[in-house]
Amino acid sequence: MTAFTYKTIAVTAFSILFPVVAAYAQDKATLKMSVEPKEAYTFVDGAAIGTGSKTFHVPRGAHKVIVANYGYKFFERDVNLDTSEPLVLKVSLEPSGPEVSGPYGRIQLELGRYHPVNSGDDAVLLNGKTLKYFVGHVDEMNHDIGWHQALILPPGSHQITVTRLGQETWSGTINVAANQRVIVNMSNGKRKTKDWPAGAQNKALTRFKAGTASAQIVIAPVSGSIAATPAKIDCSQPSQLKWTSAETVDADISGMSPVPMSGERSVSPRQTTTYDFTASGPGGTTKSSTTVEVNSLVQSNFTASPTEVRYRQIGDKTLQAENATLNWSSSNADAASLDALGSVEPNGNKTLVVKPTQTSEGPVDETIKYTFTATNVCGGAETKTASVHVVGSIEPTPEVILHSVFFPTDYPVGEAPSLGLLRSQQEVLTTLAHRFTKYLEYDPEARLSLSAYADERGPDGHNQTLTDLRAQRVKDFLVSQGVEADKINTSAFGASRQLDQTTVTDLQAQNPSKPSEGLQRDTRSTWLAYNRRVDVALKPANRESVRFYPNDAPDLDVLWQPAKPRRRVVERNQ
Repeated sequence: MTAFTYKTIAVTAFSILFPVVAAYAQDKATLKMSVEPKEAYTFVDGAAIGTGSKTFHVPRGAHKVIVANYGYKFFERDVNLDTSEPLVLKVSLEPSGPEVSGPYGRIQLELGRYHPVNSGDDAVLLNGKTLKYFVGHVDEMNHDIGWHQALILPPGSHQITVTRLGQETWSGTINVAANQRVIVNMSNGKRKTKDWPAGAQNKALTRFKAGTASAQIVIAPVSGSIAATPAKIDCSQPSQLKWTSAETVDADISGMSPVPMSGERSVSPRQTTTYDFTASGPGGTTKSSTTVEVNSLVQSNFTASPTEVRYRQIGDKTLQAENATLNWSSSNADAASLDALGSVEPNGNKTLVVKPTQTSEGPVDETIKYTFTATNVCGGAETKTASVHVVGSIEPTPEVILHSVFFPTDYPVGEAPSLGLLRSQQEVLTTLAHRFTKYLEYDPEARLSLSAYADERGPDGHNQTLTDLRAQRVKDFLVSQGVEADKINTSAFGASRQLDQTTVTDLQAQNPSKPSEGLQRDTRSTWLAYNRRVDVALKPANRESVRFYPNDAPDLDVLWQPAKPRRRVVERNQ
């Protein structure tokens, strides 16, 4: 700071203080300080106001008073100055801290030719702007002739701030080497560096001592370190930061400030992170760092068992669908997803029914892929797939072809109940039995209902017996073809419920197998033939057999004729 600047500050300080002094004259309070050591400095509300045992005038009201001397524990008290009576504070500071070992450098502050009055009383802050960085006042470090007043400090670069009554009166950065003395002229900023042989003394020095017109302030260096345990972690795991420092006023850890001077803290960084610890005090600044290495790699395993399953579908019903169990595990993961299930725990299993994506009818030969992804908040991810081979078929709903079965006149007979089911009608029933057996895979509850009829000829009792035999004969044949007996219901209606002539005529007209001219002419015989039948119904689908007469059957002449055919003829055509 130049001499001109120093004068400017003096004038400015006076202009600032003049109205304050005038106000004090009207409404002031008196603070009497009695301090030990006598060089101790008084701060009021953070502003340096003076050194030693003195009387100070301050505005009425609440204030924070701090008495400071380097090498001693600072005194702090909140006071309320609300009367005209002076407040007397007697403060005896307690020495603090061990002796300080070298190496040492020295800074000597000289006021120079131009300086405000009493500027030797200005407080000196070293390497910080708050009063916690207070190390003494200018008059304790400005002579080396006659009176020995020395500021001794660790070698290095130091920021000095000189302040009084809340105003900064001088500041500058000074570099000092070991065993050297740097002399700074505060009025013009000029500096001289001289050897300082006393600094080479290899002994510890007391932090503060003062005598008659002499003072020695020895600043301890700041030390600090930080470490992480463990230094290598998986994602989301904690690491314990532990730091220590000495001679520290302020401590900082990157991204975590403020922190206490020494302490511990658990951290869980999401990526490899270096924590820089900075400890600052009057003796300077020290830095230390530690790195927590984060392993973001995710490892996973994903399998399916079994790897092949069978599937069968008939119509809209699934007859066979086998399960597969998906098993997965992962390490260093905190979230996971499975495409078939959505979000899942990072470790687990799930049994699924495996179905093909195919919907069309035909053979099934398909590979179903499942994808498992494990992730963590540190950006790690791994994806694995597992496959299940599906084989089988999708089949149409079996078509049960229902045709009524017709009998020749007056067959079967009681002494030969198996007679009368001619070969053409057996073929119809054989097809029915095969299709129905297949249909039972689709609908296990399905049944066949047989309804037997006779034409109008003959007594009622005879016709009833005849229809009983016809229903039973058809049932027995279906059973012989593999249909379970309990799947067949029978009913016999004798000559009741006759199809009328009009209905028969309509049926013949719609019949895909056209009748011969003889059948067309003999409508009565055709009408009788239509009523010698067994109708078949599929339950519970409620489908009924088609009643078209087999006009093109090879055994039509036996089947259709109105007269009862001879037994040997019937036997020949069965």
